Amino acid sequence: MSAKGSELKRVRQSIKNRDRNKHYKTLLSTVSKKVKNATKENAEEMYSSAAKVIDKIASKGIIHKNKASNRKSRLKKFINQL
Repeated sequence: MSAKGSELKRVRQSIKNRDRNKHYKTLLSTVSKKVKNATKENAEEMYSSAAKVIDKIASKGIIHKNKASNRKSRLKKFINQL
């Protein structure tokens, strides 16, 4: 099967989208780690900024809105146990 123009464009688009998604997923794990490593005093501030990032990623369609909600819930549960 030969590579035609539309197939090559699809490959270029998928590479670009993969890189963008990888950036946001890395950002998601980074903010989660920052909240978990924060002290009890700073954890609430870190959580609010992390929740904004998680919602932004969900609004872009990188992760599902229910997954975003589960992430925020788990982080809040962790903070409450501190």
